[in-house]
Amino acid sequence: MHFLLINGPNLNLLGRREPELYGSNSLESIEKELIEKAKKEDLILDCFQSNSEGEIIDRIHNVIGKVDGILINAGALTHTSIAIRDALLGTDIPYIELHLTNTYAREEFRHKSFLSDGAVGLVCGFGAFSYQLAMEGLLNYLRESNN
Repeated sequence: MHFLLINGPNLNLLGRREPELYGSNSLESIEKELIEKAKKEDLILDCFQSNSEGEIIDRIHNVIGKVDGILINAGALTHTSIAIRDALLGTDIPYIELHLTNTYAREEFRHKSFLSDGAVGLVCGFGAFSYQLAMEGLLNYLRESNN
């Protein structure tokens, strides 16, 4: 199996940006750990980060027919981007929305997601471990649906 991990705006600042909220792990360290875990599951994991909505949409379009699933932490674009929602739904690729923090315990504007109603699942609030939970969830979902 082959997954794509997408990280949106400002996630390149992990480890520096508000560590009391987002933790001290860098995005690179989270990705490295996730890639190692993926290898143990015979899973290929490609990682992509962009601060640009258009680049994220282009990346989603470019993996049609190439990946079995998408893990996406769209950051603040989760709450604003109908275009990313449409791109995800247009691919027919199963995806999991994930967040480091519990978005429902934060500011009111973070309570609305344009992505979650089309997602296989949502993982939030477990810090860097949210990435592992999301990958395990998507892997389990796809294995169950292929049986």
